[in-house]
Amino acid sequence: MKRYTYILFVLMIAFVAGCSSEKQANQNKEKEDKTNEQVDVDKGLLSVKLTLPASMFEGQDIDQVIADAKNEGIEVTKNQDGSLTYKMSKAQHKKMMKEMKENIVKNVEETKNSKDYASIKDITYNDDISEFTVEVDKAAYENSMDGFVALGLGMSGMMYQLFNGVDPNHYKVTIYIKDQASQKVFDQIVYPDALKEKSNQQ
Repeated sequence: MKRYTYILFVLMIAFVAGCSSEKQANQNKEKEDKTNEQVDVDKGLLSVKLTLPASMFEGQDIDQVIADAKNEGIEVTKNQDGSLTYKMSKAQHKKMMKEMKENIVKNVEETKNSKDYASIKDITYNDDISEFTVEVDKAAYENSMDGFVALGLGMSGMMYQLFNGVDPNHYKVTIYIKDQASQKVFDQIVYPDALKEKSNQQ
């Protein structure tokens, strides 16, 4: 199952790229395109169906993606629009979500301890990965590129919620940037709103 979870995180990167391309496309088709980009999760009594849009598989060997999932005991159906529908037991889905969360936590710990982000002193999060609080040395943070950490946290949180069945029209991840010395929040970033705002500025 760990290999399958890794595949999902690779798909997350493709999802980010897909969102960026979509928002630079024809604005008149934005609503329709957004619908096509959604991850659809159907939680039944005994199983979970997860449909991923075709855009998440661009540049990948689709047959290999299907084979990898089937090797994990997961049923896969290729749809006419290029999307893939994964059918798994609730136990498999629960295990997948657990491993996704463990990967997010691992990445958070690595970021906190990395010398590459000297201004970041601590990162905490809530149970459903919808909120992160990043404690920083404010002066050092504002004079660095460490703010990019928020993007990674936001995308991880959004993908976690999507795969967990949160409504694609209502999911969000809030990043609070807090000054460690004063314990005051001086910035707040909300995803996916921040992605839309950035796109509109381009």
